Amino acid sequence: MNQFIHVGFGNLVNTDKVIAVVSPESAPVKRMVQTAKEAGTAVDATQGRKTKAVLVMENGQLVLSALLPETIANRAQPGREEMDEA
Repeated sequence: MNQFIHVGFGNLVNTDKVIAVVSPESAPVKRMVQTAKEAGTAVDATQGRKTKAVLVMENGQLVLSALLPETIANRAQPGREEMDEA
């Protein structure tokens, strides 16, 4: 069964397809984002806000999010819903 992570502003990403969630501050990640934008493989889910996390997907696409990587990682933890309800 597919599970999805909310990456901000009503956008969802399939957790099975995410390889990594990284901060966009380092030079290699900045180059990776620029290359993906030029190639058309970047999905901008920031709604015009500052990019705070980059999700690297299985198919090589990048998803740019305005949420912090820690926030996205916490949302991806299995069993998180049960802990929130308790």
